[in-house]
Amino acid sequence: WDRNGMTGLQSIVLYALPELDGAIDTVPIGGLVADDIFLVPERVKRLTSRLHKWISLRRKPKVESKVAVLLYGFPPGVGATGTAALLNVPSSLASLLQTLREEGYHVGDIPEDLDGEEVVKMIRDLDSPRAIAGGADAVNANGAETARSLGGRVAAAEVTPSQLRDWLSFPEAWGPTEWGPIPFLPENDVLFNRLESQWGKLGNPNHLSVSAEGNYVVSGLQFGNVWIGVQPLLGVEGDPMRLLFERDLTPHPQYAAFYSWLQNGFKADAVLHFGTHGTVEWLPGSPVGNTGLSWSDVLLGSLPNVYIYTANNPSESIIAKRRGYGTIVSHNVPPYGRSGLYKQLAILKDLVGDYREDPASNAVLKETIVDTIAAAGLFTDCPYTDERPKITPADLGEISDSDFLAYVDRLFTYLKVVENRLFSEGLHVIGRAPDQESMSKYLSAYFGSRLPDAVLAFICEDGSGSATADQIVERFGGTARGQRLCREDVETALEIRGLLLKNTEEMKSVVRALRGEYIPSVAGGDLLRDGPGVLPTGRNIHALDPYRMPSQAAFLRGTSAAKEIIAQHQEQNEGEYPETCAVALWGLDSIKTKGDAVAIVLHLVGARTERDSTGRVARFELIPLSELGRPRIDVIANMSGIFRDSFQNVVNLLDDLFTRAAEAEEPPEMNFIRKHAEEMRSKGIDRPASRLFSNPSGDYGSMVNERVGSSNWEDGSELGDTWVSRNAFSYGKGGEEGSSRPEVLDTLLQTTDRVVQEIDSVEYGLTDIQEYYANTGALRKAAETARSKYNALTSDPEKRKKGKVGCSIVECFGEETTPKELEDVLRLEYRSKLLNPKWADAMVKQGSGGAFEISTRMTALLGWGATSDFKEDWVYDQAVETYVDNEEIAQALRKSNPQAFANILKRALEAANRGIWNASEETLEKLQEMFNEMDAELEGVERR
Repeated sequence: WDRNGMTGLQSIVLYALPELDGAIDTVPIGGLVADDIFLVPERVKRLTSRLHKWISLRRKPKVESKVAVLLYGFPPGVGATGTAALLNVPSSLASLLQTLREEGYHVGDIPEDLDGEEVVKMIRDLDSPRAIAGGADAVNANGAETARSLGGRVAAAEVTPSQLRDWLSFPEAWGPTEWGPIPFLPENDVLFNRLESQWGKLGNPNHLSVSAEGNYVVSGLQFGNVWIGVQPLLGVEGDPMRLLFERDLTPHPQYAAFYSWLQNGFKADAVLHFGTHGTVEWLPGSPVGNTGLSWSDVLLGSLPNVYIYTANNPSESIIAKRRGYGTIVSHNVPPYGRSGLYKQLAILKDLVGDYREDPASNAVLKETIVDTIAAAGLFTDCPYTDERPKITPADLGEISDSDFLAYVDRLFTYLKVVENRLFSEGLHVIGRAPDQESMSKYLSAYFGSRLPDAVLAFICEDGSGSATADQIVERFGGTARGQRLCREDVETALEIRGLLLKNTEEMKSVVRALRGEYIPSVAGGDLLRDGPGVLPTGRNIHALDPYRMPSQAAFLRGTSAAKEIIAQHQEQNEGEYPETCAVALWGLDSIKTKGDAVAIVLHLVGARTERDSTGRVARFELIPLSELGRPRIDVIANMSGIFRDSFQNVVNLLDDLFTRAAEAEEPPEMNFIRKHAEEMRSKGIDRPASRLFSNPSGDYGSMVNERVGSSNWEDGSELGDTWVSRNAFSYGKGGEEGSSRPEVLDTLLQTTDRVVQEIDSVEYGLTDIQEYYANTGALRKAAETARSKYNALTSDPEKRKKGKVGCSIVECFGEETTPKELEDVLRLEYRSKLLNPKWADAMVKQGSGGAFEISTRMTALLGWGATSDFKEDWVYDQAVETYVDNEEIAQALRKSNPQAFANILKRALEAANRGIWNASEETLEKLQEMFNEMDAELEGVERR
């Protein structure tokens, strides 16, 4: 239990199934030892203390209830304070305080027009190192007048090392009776001793947030009985996320002091984690099923934990729920926008349109078209031919009219793809129902061309919502603009409209949860993919039954995608099959798609599902080679920590499949799994059929994004090596629970021809978050490094691996799921989002949160250059043009979030210094000057 947590069927029965009904706060209270059932009294005490606190929450008068609201500020130094995924935190925070006042909570003297941005800025400024050195009194004096103008007060406190020891200590009288049958008897101050063992003597002036007197400072703003602060960093600056990924470490002492103070100093009745997502649920401890020594359990104690979370992220919300005792309240995603065309792209579309109408009369446009394509960098997206990707006006004389027209037709098709590509527009505000414009965007994205704009406009404008589907169909005579109306589509549109208007229930559910009331459950997911069943929001989201993965539909989708991946690889490699593919198995993707990626693995290997009478998957069966008609392709199944922990039944089934495939009596040239296993066996490598790799048990993440974020790398191969060191741990049957097998992984990487990654949502693509380059990009770099090493050691030229490692991206959130090459998707995403004025304007309007979103994408752009050699000047050129050269946007970013704007400048300069971007000297001088100004400005803020 302590080492591996609740596994297999236990996790299904104790966690997954009860969560379908909205169960919260699952605390295991005992287990089997031999044939005897033992209760662990310490765990019973934890369960009863949490029950008591929830009951007290319902009985206590609202005006007396004390609520701690926690914002986030990671990563440090880049403007992340007061941000969360897809959420406008400042506006949502102001709305929360107003709502709590209306509900009868004591929230101080907040003004009716409270500015959430000012609240977040104030909280950000409280972290001044100079003020913290002076202790709580200095922090309380720093900004007291501003706090009063907002209707609150600065509320800082100090926690002495001796206080922290007392708060973390178990009763001295506790012994075997309380702890139950565990291998060792913890000392009463075991937690404090672990802190000192990890961080040295507490009160060290080098620790985070330590006053000159050696006390840990906890700072925040207080509005009546509502205290708002920023969740502390987990570790030291430069390595702030380290303990997330090393299970034996402890939180930083100030982190422990912070949560301990909430329980014992502030005496909160409930804590509200404000958005997706924090870190307390990721602290070291049992993977599933907290023990008394799990840091998440220790620091949350008996505190009811209400957790606001994006509705489309059920996988990580499971961690918040199971390890962090989170009562989830989901919120909607922002409305969807369509990219449209802009600048050179818009000009080019008009030019191409005119030329296609009458090529003979408009031949004069050819040179302008070619020049505009070059200026927009489109020859990389849409090459003239594979052999001749770029052309110039001088080449037009040797190109026939028919060949040029054929190319222009392909270009026009590509421009339409860019123009209609969806993106997430702006950020969501908790409890805010969409207006007509936003409603239209949701419905347009969902229905595409299936419902005419006129019908959608009528549905969105129907203020009373009284029109029925039949009345709407009749109103438009059964057609609109020549398009026949489908009654079922109209009915679904009305249903979605009604459910989206219930966004207001998000804030109501937050208040209900803070009163200890039941929050109804619903499956987490994506409107575009999963339909209206994921609505309304304001619900306690849950995942799926893992024993039905992959679903029947997912198996068909994954099979189709895998066939395309194989066919595309053969087309690019003279008909050769890929020998090994590395397929990402992520928890979020798998929950939302119900197992598309698992199905991809099955088809590559040449297997299908066998189901029992209830429809649950019982086995993965090898398809006979005579039926398969091609070789079995080997697979590295690269599992995220959440997939590893949530779908252990699937892990065991896949491991069984690979073991049988490795032992199948089949020719090695027709079974690459057997071929590689025999080669490893001949070298004395243990368990050569291991194919399911992840981080060490209980750990999460590749650490690559931390290295990129802190600029702690020299070349891409280092990042590939980091990925390998973090993912060389094998899982499967027979106690294979994180065994280190770097020899197996390295051997497989040497034969890897292709990496496969799914994208499960519009909201977060390759360019939006750090995890994709940190895993997919770094995995690809690791495979290329291993391939180079293999080729250097192979004397026979015929056996050397040719070409680069390919990377197939499967966008599974829409109707079109044809795999695309990584670089093609990156270009599409950058054109439709980061470089798109429509997307940029939407983000700038979101204030500090929008500025941070732009900043993170600049870091991700650098990450792709580092891990995948994505070095296309036009992306950086246009990014600088959009966010730096545009004075209006630059000033808005600088004002709303100076740290985020500084990071935009920093990443552009870093890309140039590392040879990823070829910028002009003039541009670099301007960027350096602006960065120096921002650096001085930020230093001034810190030192005042």
